[in-house]
Formats: sequence, structure tokens, C-alpha cells
Amino acid sequence: MAPRSWLLALAAALALLNRGARAATFTIANGCGYTVWPGLLSSAGSAPLPTTGFALAPGESRAVAAPAGWSGRLWGRTLCAADAATGRFACATGDCGSGGVQCGGGGAATPATLAEFTLDGSGSLDFFDVSLVDGYNLPMVITPSGSSSSSGKCAATGCAAELNAACPAGLRVDAAADGPVACRSACDAFGDAQYCCSGAYGSPAACRPSAYSQFFKTACPRAYSYAYDDATSTFTCAAGTTDYTVTFCPGVPTSVKSTGQNPQAAGLPQQANNGTTMVFFGGNAQPSSAAAAAAATNLLVAVAVTTAVALSSRVL
Repeated sequence: MAPRSWLLALAAALALLNRGARAATFTIANGCGYTVWPGLLSSAGSAPLPTTGFALAPGESRAVAAPAGWSGRLWGRTLCAADAATGRFACATGDCGSGGVQCGGGGAATPATLAEFTLDGSGSLDFFDVSLVDGYNLPMVITPSGSSSSSGKCAATGCAAELNAACPAGLRVDAAADGPVACRSACDAFGDAQYCCSGAYGSPAACRPSAYSQFFKTACPRAYSYAYDDATSTFTCAAGTTDYTVTFCPGVPTSVKSTGQNPQAAGLPQQANNGTTMVFFGGNAQPSSAAAAAAATNLLVAVAVTTAVALSSRVL
């Protein structure tokens, strides 16, 4: 073989190897009117990504290459800042506890909207979903591109609705300076097995949608709303030929505001709002009968408001 032909053959072989090693590219885009700090976490046994966290200003995007067989999740952190005295970086929602912009193996503190991926899985398919099982902090949509699959399950999914303002009082996370900034899941808020699909409720037959999970499902019918919501919430595309765009705030107004103050991101106190701290409305216990009745009334109002929003705007 002539030297030039040999070099061309080698280049072609390397290109094929590189293509096989590259499972997908994630383009992470910020459509919000405020800075979002994406966090990225690889599952146990998955190769690490080139970054585990960074800042995205409004309108910015960044591409992250994922290796073949990668599995993990990504999410958006909001209201982040470094403490002026200690330099420790923290976020009001989605904080990963690392103390820096890079999450370094830390996962998202609840509540947080999650994009979950398993690349090159069973049947040579990529599996992906947007999950509200751990709660919600901002709108997020996954859009596949370049796939050779014609399956109806290779489609955009996510939660494009802004839910924080409509969140039921028992689930709402409020920041004194910024209003509602996140919405907890019922499992996270109350810790009951029927909401967490654990114990006697640890099977699809026993764990059914609750009024709380239906709040999320009504607004975002393609997103996971509770642990066994697989049928309408898991999507698949051909592995190795599909790239994914993950967009925060895909053209939807949001009530989350930027702040120059350092938020209290860890150990959020569960107490009445005193005007200076972030608080959870609802504790880690089942509500009393009176509180449950009030929460149910609030939930019905929230579902009605969210349904109206869904009918008048683009909701996936």
C-alpha cells in the first residue's frame, strides 16, 4: 500500500473508532432571564464527563461530549453565589454541596428538576427522561436531534411550565427576597411510604399517583411525576447517532430572580418566614387534619391555575 493510502486508511479507522467512542453531545442552553449553573453527575461505573458544573448566562449554551455507555443526570442550580467571607459557593436550589462551581461527584439537593440519561443501553438505544420525582426548581426540556430512529418514543420531553408560583403551600420552597423558588415532591415534603413508593408501597401495583403527583403530571404530562410513571415518561432514541439539547426555561416566563446575596443553600430551616432566611412550607411529617384540608384546597387551586397555564402556553 502506498504511504498516502496507508495514512488515509489509518485516518478512516481512527475516525470510526472515535465515532464509536462518542455516544452523544449534550448542548446545554439557558433560556432563562437569569444565570443558571448546570450540575452534572455520572452514575456509579460510568466514565466521568469533562465537566461537572459551570455557569450559563442568559442566552448562553455549552456543548458537553459524553462517552459511550454513559449514564447520569444533569440539572440547573439557581440563585448561586460565593460567600464573601469564606469563598464557599452555594446555590438556593439544586446545590450539590461541593462548595464550588464544579460539583465533583455531588448530586442535586432536592427539590430539583432532573434530566436523566442512559446512553447505548438495551437494544442499542439511548434512554432519557425529565424527572420531577425529586421535585422541581425550573423548566427544562430535552430535545433529541440527528437520530436515525423513526420511533415515536424518540421525541422531545420535559416540563416547560413554570410551576413555582402555583406550587401547593405544603410543597413550596420560598426565599425571602425572591418568593417561591422551588416545589418539593410529596415524598420529600412528608416522607410517607405511599408518596415515596417504599415499604408496602414498593411496587407499581401498590404505589399509585397521588393528588400531589397529579399536580406535576397535569402541567407536564411527559415528565416523571412519581417513581412508577415509566409508561408515559421514558423516551428512547438510536444510540450513537443522536445528540441532545437540554434547555432551561424554553421560552417560558419564570418568577425566579437573580440576587447578589449569598443564599442559604444547605440545611434550609423549616420555620416561618422571618424575612431573612429561606424556608420550606411544610415539614417532614404528615400534616394534621386541618393542615391537610388546607393543603388539599390549595392543591386544587394550584392544579386549576396550572391547567389554565398549560392550555394557554406550550407545555410538553
